[in-house]
Amino acid sequence: MAGRGIGQIFARKTVEQIQSEYGASELKRTLGALNLVLLGIGCIIGAGIFVRTGSAAALHAGPAVILSFVIAGVICALAGLCYAELASALPVSGSAYTYSYTTLGEGAAWLMGALLLLEYGLAASVVAVGWAGYVVSLLADFGIVIPATLTAPFGHAVPLPDGTTTNAIMNLPAALIVLALTVLLIVGVSESAKFNNIIVAIKVTTILAVILVGGFYVLSNFATASQNWVPFIPENEGPGKFGLEGVARAASIVFFAYIGFEAVSTAGQEAKNPKRDLPIGIIGSLVICTVLYMLVAWVLTMMVDYRQLNVPDPVAVAVNALGPEWSIFAKIVKVGAITGLTSVILVLMYGQTRIFYTMARDGLLPKPFSKVHAKFKTPWINTLVVGVIVAFAAAIFDINTLGDLTSVGTLAAFAVVCLTVMFLRKTQPNLPRGFKVPLYPVLPVLGIVSCIWLISTVEARVLMFFAWFMAGSVVVYFAYGMWNSNLAKGVVVRGHEPGPQEFETPDPKNPQG
Repeated sequence: MAGRGIGQIFARKTVEQIQSEYGASELKRTLGALNLVLLGIGCIIGAGIFVRTGSAAALHAGPAVILSFVIAGVICALAGLCYAELASALPVSGSAYTYSYTTLGEGAAWLMGALLLLEYGLAASVVAVGWAGYVVSLLADFGIVIPATLTAPFGHAVPLPDGTTTNAIMNLPAALIVLALTVLLIVGVSESAKFNNIIVAIKVTTILAVILVGGFYVLSNFATASQNWVPFIPENEGPGKFGLEGVARAASIVFFAYIGFEAVSTAGQEAKNPKRDLPIGIIGSLVICTVLYMLVAWVLTMMVDYRQLNVPDPVAVAVNALGPEWSIFAKIVKVGAITGLTSVILVLMYGQTRIFYTMARDGLLPKPFSKVHAKFKTPWINTLVVGVIVAFAAAIFDINTLGDLTSVGTLAAFAVVCLTVMFLRKTQPNLPRGFKVPLYPVLPVLGIVSCIWLISTVEARVLMFFAWFMAGSVVVYFAYGMWNSNLAKGVVVRGHEPGPQEFETPDPKNPQG
């Protein structure tokens, strides 16, 4: 039992172990700066802009949610540069869990795995709730009305046709889409690059259509629409509710809209000139997406009063405001949003199963999580567990709580990534790096501080739940993970990460969709 005990928390994999487990593939360096920018845009634009913008404006920032996107984008850029350095230094496909295992040790890797459950698994629940909102809105356009008690979180007050209210049972459409996609992932669903490009094109086209048509409507009715921007920053009404404090709080919410940008850093081994192209890809895609997000926020808050946007489908609310003459356009936008969000749920759930699979192969989770189905060649038990958890969360909890937990988990993970860069610079200064974070150590420190600052703006009940979640994760590690770790046993697992030969699955480079 050598290696067990408190010291096991700090046990680290060596770079050589990582290379042995993952296989040092000789990837072609074919991606230029433009390729990386486009990759980043495709991965970033997804659920956040379609789902979380509304509540950020309605509850916290008002029209000034535009400024919140700038704040969140800058913080993402700081973390993105740190991801880029790690991706260029460690020969893995961008796994923050593996980065932590190689640098900070097994305990930190376990906690990173727990944080990634929030970033991927819980994020899939958020997207599913948003998906349900757009589906319910689209069905209503065709006269099909799902009872309100089956389209809201458990216990949520919903109005009845007679003017009274009752309590919702669950968000049934959100749970059903998750379960349907769970079955697809178990059976094995292949998402080709061509199909993925089509989905990305639909998402980007939908966003541009909303900006162009919505912008035309706003400019044509500017005298009326501009009144929705008075005041631009509503007066503070309490902690995190409007004012400058509300703008900061909204930044932690719209931060969700940037999840996925780290996919640019995972392409570091395929960049023609990583020292030049990686920062261009990361910063370029973040700048372009930030501008697009600001334009969408401008359109939404000009077209309707920001107080009306506290819904899972804010873009649907805005396009409905165009009037009956734009009904066909409204339906097209909703179909585009539903298509894009379906892909996002699928890929986020796949990403979560991939993390659990890796942890199980390391011995930190029970072996069934790495068990591959004899016929379908997919980790079916793992996928089923993830599907049930995601479906339950989507059916029972409200979107704001789910989204806040996702943002907190992701921000904490990004802070650890920034810390990992600093640790690796200290312990392995001579490790070859295709890219180095500029202005070191200022930018990594700013990344850590800014992530912690945004976490501090989230309401206390969410932070308390997060604290209990992390405490429970620590207990599970000491009760199971530490005693079953392959690293402690001296076991080396080859062919560690599931590849296309093991699973037919969506593209793992596109975690956000």
